[in-house]
Amino acid sequence: MVLQKSSSSTSSMVFKVTRKPAELVAPAGPTPHELKLLSDIDDQQALRFHYSGVQIFAYNPSMAGKDPVHVIREALSKALVFYYPLAGRLREGPRGKLMVNCSGEGVLFMEADADVTLDHFGVDPLPPFPCFDELLYDVRSSHDGIINSPLLLLQVTRFKCGGFIFTMRVNHTMCDAIGFVQFIKGIAEIAQGASNPSMLPVWCRELLCARDPPRVTFIHHEYNQLPLENDNQSVSFKPCHASFFFGSKEIDALRCLFPPHIAQSSTTFDVLTACLWRCHTAALQWKNPNQEVRFTCVVNARFEPCRLNPPLPEGYYGNAFVLPTAVSTVEMLCRLPLSYALELVKKAKKEATEEYVHSTADLMAIKGRPPLFLTGSFIMSDIIKSGITDVDYGWGKPLYSGPDKAGMDDIPGLSFHIPYTNSKGEHGRLVLICLPEEAMKRFENELNGILQIKDKQNPTKSISNL
Repeated sequence: MVLQKSSSSTSSMVFKVTRKPAELVAPAGPTPHELKLLSDIDDQQALRFHYSGVQIFAYNPSMAGKDPVHVIREALSKALVFYYPLAGRLREGPRGKLMVNCSGEGVLFMEADADVTLDHFGVDPLPPFPCFDELLYDVRSSHDGIINSPLLLLQVTRFKCGGFIFTMRVNHTMCDAIGFVQFIKGIAEIAQGASNPSMLPVWCRELLCARDPPRVTFIHHEYNQLPLENDNQSVSFKPCHASFFFGSKEIDALRCLFPPHIAQSSTTFDVLTACLWRCHTAALQWKNPNQEVRFTCVVNARFEPCRLNPPLPEGYYGNAFVLPTAVSTVEMLCRLPLSYALELVKKAKKEATEEYVHSTADLMAIKGRPPLFLTGSFIMSDIIKSGITDVDYGWGKPLYSGPDKAGMDDIPGLSFHIPYTNSKGEHGRLVLICLPEEAMKRFENELNGILQIKDKQNPTKSISNL
């Protein structure tokens, strides 16, 4: 397991970025001017924020003389002809319903140059990144709420070695990770000479709107607010971010913690997430052992087990995920065998059926977009299937491609599984974690304690499904 330096230890790693003023990049051709309603899955209170990501590309001699800023800016403008709603602005209708004014105003784009090489980020460039606010400058007009603001903010920063970093921030109500990756893959294809994206975008947001009449058929723990006794997590804290790499050796060690029949019938996501949930909960040191805590799993309706029938059309780029949630007390989660946590993780995933998707949309309509329950929650998003590491603008595959950190806005408990191959050629999963600084140290100790115990046992044949 590799622990990437935390945000506190990277603060001294500074570099200078020279940035040109932000510009609006509009679609390269005419686009429809119309209003488009978002779905009830899109239009959740919990998604009314921007999320960001980063892609790091090494110098490629075959691209000598080509400017990534120019290549990506031109491809972006052409891609927006197909994804024209992203060049519009959000409006609020009756009862706060969000819609997109497809005005063609454009997205914010910045060109920048750094005074260092990519070596500044180490052999394995992993989050958190030093001076990320320099790599994605927060243009004031782009972050004054989500209404009537640009839906995308993009920055391409050239480095002295010839490599570059492409950072992006997107309004979450417009698309989830898979939808946004579809968009940037379209940019990449056009950057390499295609006249249009190979997968054309489809709107069809009505497919994930509430039924008529709406009917809630599940208990949605993710939106039910719980009283917090001895709420030692409600105070604000300075977040500490870290990255953990799990290769086949670490996954096999974790599988050995479970009876063989359970380990072999569980996915890598299940096994790893169960261990992380318990370590995360123990690290927070809840004062009340009977306090209820939650694990929330991000499950996408494009895939089983909650794939719609008929399925969402290919090219759908809106939010298509639900958040089934398991509930436990702190004491049971931390004291019972790890198989208890594993079964809760699997149960939460299994609950995410097609009916669960419709029930979530109906809940939004009936209860007026209730907020997520966040305090003490551990939320895991698996973006292994998103294709995020396959994006190529002509410079080859990225050294890193994914979120810039765990947690988003006021959701510190949000973590990610990201596909990653390190500098040694080891394939595995990168997990991003956000905790208070002292809790992060305890989290690392809990996790290393598990792995060290298993390392002392006889090695087992790899059965990981990475």
